Amino acid sequence: MEKVKVETTVNVDAKKAWESFTEPRHIMKWNSASDDWHCPASTNDVRPGGKFSATMAARDGSMSFDFEGVYDEVDPGKSFSYTMADDRRCEVTFSESDGKTTVTEIFDAENMNPVEMQREGWQSILEKYKKYTEENL
Repeated sequence: MEKVKVETTVNVDAKKAWESFTEPRHIMKWNSASDDWHCPASTNDVRPGGKFSATMAARDGSMSFDFEGVYDEVDPGKSFSYTMADDRRCEVTFSESDGKTTVTEIFDAENMNPVEMQREGWQSILEKYKKYTEENL
């Protein structure tokens, strides 16, 4: 399986970056690849064996799906890895330097869509996370 890397640097410390990335009340504000989609529901139990789910839905109601998985490893404030419902894996790291935090995601690509399309979608979500986090935390 091909691994895909996306990354952004957020102008907040690692504690705030982690909070915005893991708390459902924040996730629902930024978790969509485009403005015509949103995340109306999210649950997140950030611990090894804990489950997460984020409902991804078209704003016009035409389509929705749950992005979900189970945490494999968690180092609070620093990193976590999880296995998605389709057995693909993802690793997320938070690296703080000079009050800024670089968030890196490395995930297994799926076979249904072109890798570049997946990279662009995940990067778009990460940029919405950055904008939301910088403006609200």
